[in-house]
Amino acid sequence: MSGVHNYGNNFGLRDEIKAYWSARATTFDLSPGHEIFSEEERAAWHRLVIKHLGKGDGKSALDLASGTGVISHLMDDLGYRVTGLDWAEPMLERAKAKAKSRNRTISFRMGDAENTMEPNAAYDVIINRHLVWTLVDPKAAFAEWLRVLKPGGRLLIVDGDFVNVSFAEKLLKGLANWLQKRGFLKPDTVHMPADLSGVHNSILSRVYFSQGARADAVAELLRTTGFEQIVVDTDLRDIHKTQAKNWNVVKAAARGVQHRYAICAVKPR
Repeated sequence: MSGVHNYGNNFGLRDEIKAYWSARATTFDLSPGHEIFSEEERAAWHRLVIKHLGKGDGKSALDLASGTGVISHLMDDLGYRVTGLDWAEPMLERAKAKAKSRNRTISFRMGDAENTMEPNAAYDVIINRHLVWTLVDPKAAFAEWLRVLKPGGRLLIVDGDFVNVSFAEKLLKGLANWLQKRGFLKPDTVHMPADLSGVHNSILSRVYFSQGARADAVAELLRTTGFEQIVVDTDLRDIHKTQAKNWNVVKAAARGVQHRYAICAVKPR
């Protein structure tokens, strides 16, 4: 993608990340694992949120790096008053259009997940999905999230290690490629233009979790920031099972062995 350069410092890297997600906006919702394609998957997400955050009952929720608003809609389903924050304008445009078409009263606005500019103690819950692995300075980000949460407020992170590929995953991906080339499996929907793949890998090599965002490392950073009652939940099988229907059987199995997790943490009262 022309216009994306390595400036060699954090400001430049953050600039690249913003440009990358802006470019991803047009095809973001085509991908299983991004948008939700079945009521079964929606219900599985609802169960995960209720398990860690409870029902909304009018509580305020901040969805960080909200993208096209997928998680914001889930939170809205459950009765939260949702604010979605994203710094990529094309993502925000799609989020606002989607909310309007579904008659949702979700507030989407431009904002940086690492420096939200939100008031102190403003939210009952904070949620984000696939954000932490992209953070340039997660310690500063976690301190910011602690600041904007009310005392006793809860944070839910849904993420994964997309760097360290296990032997089983390599084997399954290799098999999927082999079978696709020979026409035994239908190719997956292309949800990222080929020219962005290199940009993705370049960014990934320079973020804080360049060696992979392992759940225990994320939990430890949350602990040192001041969060407590930290729970690591690696049982996302319910969600995975409903998403798997959108992939061929080998690709679904490969995703099933990835290190994916949810982490819930609480701001002390």
